[in-house]
Amino acid sequence: MTLNIPTIDCSQGDAQSLFADLREKLSPRGDVVSEAGRQRTIDLFGEPLSPQQVVEKICSDVRDNGLSSLLHYTSKLDRKDLTAEAIRVSAQELADAHAAADQNLLETVRQIRDNILEFQQAILPEDVSVSRGNGDANVKLRQRYLPLRRIGICVPGGAAAYPSTVLMTAVPAQAAGVQEIAIVVPPTEFGAYNVDMLATCHELGITEVYRVGGAQAVAALAYGVEGIEKVDKIVGPGNMFVALAKKHVFGEVDIDSIAGPSEVIVLADETANAKFVASDLISQAEHSPGSGVLITWHPPLIEEVKSELEKQLASLSRGDLARQCLEDYGAFILARNEEEAAELTDMLATEHLHISTANPEAMLSKVQNAGAIFLGHYTPVALGDYVAGPSHVLPTGGTARFANGLCAIDFLKRSSIISYNKVALQQDAHAVRTMADKEGLTAHRSSVDLRLE
Repeated sequence: MTLNIPTIDCSQGDAQSLFADLREKLSPRGDVVSEAGRQRTIDLFGEPLSPQQVVEKICSDVRDNGLSSLLHYTSKLDRKDLTAEAIRVSAQELADAHAAADQNLLETVRQIRDNILEFQQAILPEDVSVSRGNGDANVKLRQRYLPLRRIGICVPGGAAAYPSTVLMTAVPAQAAGVQEIAIVVPPTEFGAYNVDMLATCHELGITEVYRVGGAQAVAALAYGVEGIEKVDKIVGPGNMFVALAKKHVFGEVDIDSIAGPSEVIVLADETANAKFVASDLISQAEHSPGSGVLITWHPPLIEEVKSELEKQLASLSRGDLARQCLEDYGAFILARNEEEAAELTDMLATEHLHISTANPEAMLSKVQNAGAIFLGHYTPVALGDYVAGPSHVLPTGGTARFANGLCAIDFLKRSSIISYNKVALQQDAHAVRTMADKEGLTAHRSSVDLRLE
């Protein structure tokens, strides 16, 4: 079977339109639904709702009706009939899973946890204090950082178990000092009934794990239901319905991002190993959905990578899924030079960027937009996904132009603290009066004048 991945030659006239099509494919959307999905919404709601409408309906029902709606949608969508008592994974179940878990896995979890803690604690900001004043005037300004009280984490569990997601979300929160962490995970063999998942939670000291997934789980975290206290922030990846639900409840709670399919750009020159490049492209495509894009200014590399892709896809268990994703959402882009390659990379603003060049640091200086950047031929993206230390929860769909990957700082709230004495107030009173007069806010001026009478 011939691999059919589009090639965009930037020296050709149609390159701009092809590149625009690629950008559109990779942008976040919430209005595409399969025929099977359409029929399922008809069966459940009596009409062919869009994914956005489905999410709005589920979230409003859970907000208004609480636990009964959560149980209803868990039954209808996850095909799991649970009682109120069975939603939460018990402490005994967590302990039993930990006792039954593969010891090699638990040792790996500890190693990764330590790596994450080391990095995440190193980047935490410190409180800042500034003093200002002349003579007897005394102004003290501070910025204070405190951890959020309670957060919720969405962990996928449909097609595979993801203990790495627990590590990459919960440990940065723990590094920030968050005391209460609630995890929601679908009631599936890869989710809330998976030994590896539950053992990882127990190893990290997480005691709140709930057998609910999808938009209904997001709504339960955002609004609170009987047995699940509402949270201050929701993080973690999920399918389109989870992403749309997080978008819907934003404002009621904070969220990390609207995550889409996994993606990688490999930015490579003549020193890149085609075998390595192909493996990086496949590693993100195998998420299914996932995207892999090669950008190079060295024409022979494209054919070499194509050949390697054929070989590797044929030997991998998820090769067929990865092949389909590369054909649907992948591309080979031939730039005219390094500068154009960097510009195209910034335009796509990808989740993962692997710079596989002779001098990756020099190339790094030319690129601005990427969620996580991997330098050199021996730094595969899988290191960031699993073990390095920065979180693998990253901006997708071109949002790396303005969004950031999850980190411990995102679990802190900051407050400015301002303290003036009377002499300092007298010195700054003129500025307050001038601005208040210009804006017609007489009470603002009066609050100063009364204190200085």
